Amino acid sequence: MQVNLPEKLYYSIGELATAFDVNTSLIRFWEKEFDILKPKKNAKGNRKFTPEDVKNLQLIYHLVKERGFTLEGAKIHLKENQKKTLDKFEIIRKLENIKSQLTELKNQL
Repeated sequence: MQVNLPEKLYYSIGELATAFDVNTSLIRFWEKEFDILKPKKNAKGNRKFTPEDVKNLQLIYHLVKERGFTLEGAKIHLKENQKKTLDKFEIIRKLENIKSQLTELKNQL
């Protein structure tokens, strides 16, 4: 999944929900379920997600929504093969980015 977010230090949960096309409640649920998501909270309790959190959300989204893992399966996969999973995911993201750039070039011809 290609997520189009401006480069910022922190993102609100609403921005991420829109970018991922999911409900904010799903992101809050994933925050409780997955230890790798650790957004900061301001004085009002609003979640502020870092770019690292966005990468982790992309990984969780990829495993659960695109590859069809159960939540338990995704947790186990992340714990046992975290480095390998992150490397594969980075490669997939780069290839998807190249594909979208090539498609854009093709459409301009």
